Amino acid sequence: MTFRQFVVNNVLRNKRLYAAYFLSSMFTVLIFFTFAVFAFHPALNGDGINPKAIYGMGVAGGIIYLFSLFFVLYSMSSFLQSRKKEFGLLMLQGMSMRQIRMMVFLENMLIGVLATVVGILLGLLFAKAILLIAENILIIEQALHFYFPLLAILITFVSFLLLFLFISFFVTFFLRSKKLTELIKGSTKPKTEPKASLLLTVIAGLLLLVGYVTALYVKGVFVVYAMLPVIVVVTIGTYLLFTQLSVFIIGRLKKRKQIFWSKTNMLLLSDLSFRMKDNARTFFMVAIISTVAFSAIGTLFGFQTYLTGGVKEANPYTFSYTTNDDDGKSKKPEDVEAIERVLEENKIDASRATAHLKYYDIGRDREVLIASESMYNTFADLLDKKQVQIEEGKAMVVKENFAMISDPSMQVDLIDKPLKLKNGEEVQPTREMNSIVLPEMQAYYVVSNEDYKQLPKPLYETEQIFWKAAPGQEDAVIQAGLTLSEQIPPYKFQAIDASIYTINKSYGPILFIGLFIGIVFFVSAGSFLYFRLYSDLDEDKVKFKSIAKLGLTEKELGKVINRQTGLLFFAPIIVALLHGAVALTALSHLFDYNLVKESSMVLGGFLLIQIVYFILVRFLYIKQIKSAL
Repeated sequence: MTFRQFVVNNVLRNKRLYAAYFLSSMFTVLIFFTFAVFAFHPALNGDGINPKAIYGMGVAGGIIYLFSLFFVLYSMSSFLQSRKKEFGLLMLQGMSMRQIRMMVFLENMLIGVLATVVGILLGLLFAKAILLIAENILIIEQALHFYFPLLAILITFVSFLLLFLFISFFVTFFLRSKKLTELIKGSTKPKTEPKASLLLTVIAGLLLLVGYVTALYVKGVFVVYAMLPVIVVVTIGTYLLFTQLSVFIIGRLKKRKQIFWSKTNMLLLSDLSFRMKDNARTFFMVAIISTVAFSAIGTLFGFQTYLTGGVKEANPYTFSYTTNDDDGKSKKPEDVEAIERVLEENKIDASRATAHLKYYDIGRDREVLIASESMYNTFADLLDKKQVQIEEGKAMVVKENFAMISDPSMQVDLIDKPLKLKNGEEVQPTREMNSIVLPEMQAYYVVSNEDYKQLPKPLYETEQIFWKAAPGQEDAVIQAGLTLSEQIPPYKFQAIDASIYTINKSYGPILFIGLFIGIVFFVSAGSFLYFRLYSDLDEDKVKFKSIAKLGLTEKELGKVINRQTGLLFFAPIIVALLHGAVALTALSHLFDYNLVKESSMVLGGFLLIQIVYFILVRFLYIKQIKSAL
């Protein structure tokens, strides 16, 4: 048998040992390839997408490739760590270190080429699904039909061939300094009892507390100033959390006899303190990478909702037109006729209303809209909202719409500001409400019809016409809005659905790219945990086999393994979820916009994926342990 045949047989006969490294490498290739299939689609090479988005996809592809390099390198180093004893035994049989390095080089290239080919083939199977998802997220003029991605195949194959070639050369130097005794002992060296520094434990808690409180307390533009210090403080606190605070807590639990001597807790806690020490860096890396994934996708998703939601809240009408020009002239007949004609051509059923909006000086360089009861009710009826009744001498305050306001100084509190009429009497505001009826972002008054007639001369007034389309006409409304936006200046005409369509069209590629990068980060974090769990598999088999001889039942074994693997998988993820929740809350404070729904969807989705991943890995892990008993 030749040396190359020995290498191939060594890979084929140790499928379980090589499977984790192969699958992680293959999945990395799969993600890069599916992204390349999307990025090089013919529909995106013309006018279907913004050139800046194309540039952004190129940058994103580079980020994914660079991260893939570090991820595969980490996977390979973890893979080699679990094979120290094997290398030592081969050296006892007469194999030189040079031959071991050559064996590792050939094995890595074999697995790398196979992972690249399988990843590309699976990518071709999933390519149509990816394009359908992209077509729903993006808004482009052409459909993303399936095509044979020759360029994506070539770029993926060459890129990852070079990547695995580089890693293969790199890891051979990793083995250069290993001595025979060190390899034979492998991971069987006696471990010292983990100890935590009380000072560093306290610092860990204080850093996390200060970081969280600061992120949750600051609002508006101060969030930007606090961002970098908070990131640094929380990152250091997270590292100390896993290296010091967790070990300290486990040590305290071990000293509590009622807890330590209860059922299988002695076995769990004794082993857990060593595992926390061994896995602290992995936990820290997983927590930070997952936080980046949560925050990036949550920010992109939330910012898109903020933009589109803000536009809709600022003006709830399908179309709006201002009749007054800056020079005082009006093109009302021509423009309104054009709007009505386009609505008729697109067969859009829409209700129409005209508003004469009057603005008054209330002091402190503030000007505010005052609307009559009948005007408010006319537009409330147009939007199918509740009408109001206002008594004479009293007023209702409609509170600000903050969706697009981040400066607190722009917010006006009108409830304590009475209105003066021409006859000298005052109108006292008596109640407040939130209701998007009139297209006014700032707070405004609604007074009775009689009091409205007694108002003094306004600072200025505008006449606006609004159309509200009936539901179920979205495509026609968007097309009509795009057509009219080309004919009428934007300062006079607004088409809300067309504006949201334009925002989504520009923002869709950014969201799609961010989603890809976030998935790569999250899957990589999960794979790190998988490698750490399986790197201790042989040691765990021996340990649980010995304990089973002392009377550990299968039920107790399952309980111990569930707790150990659960802590391994969910400790860093729970920390990352907390970090992500705080980061997204700070983002909502920056824009003064509620992102609870978006944050819950992103964080909940990632948690669900992690639970499914844990169930699968736990099943395979328990199966391996039980096979050794």
